[in-house]
Amino acid sequence: MANDQLSSVFGALADPTRRAILASLAGGDRSVGELGAPFAISQPAISRHLRVLEGAGLISRSRRAISCVTCEPKSRIR
Repeated sequence: MANDQLSSVFGALADPTRRAILASLAGGDRSVGELGAPFAISQPAISRHLRVLEGAGLISRSRRAISCVTCEPKSRIR
C-alpha cells in the first residue's frame, strides 16, 4: 500500500463521524439518508464524509446504496 493511500485511510478514520458511518455499513448497505439519520449534521456534510471514505477506498457508492468495501458481514465475524 502506498504511503499516500495509507495516509488517506488513516485520515478518513481519524474522524469519529466517519468511523460511525463505517460501523453502520458493517451491518449492510445503507442509503445516504439512513447513514445521516443519527447525526445532527446536514446532508451535504454527510456527503462530504462519504467522499472522504470513498477517496480512501473504504466504501463504494452507487445510485442505490452505500457499501463498505472493507467490512465483513456480521454473520462472518466471530
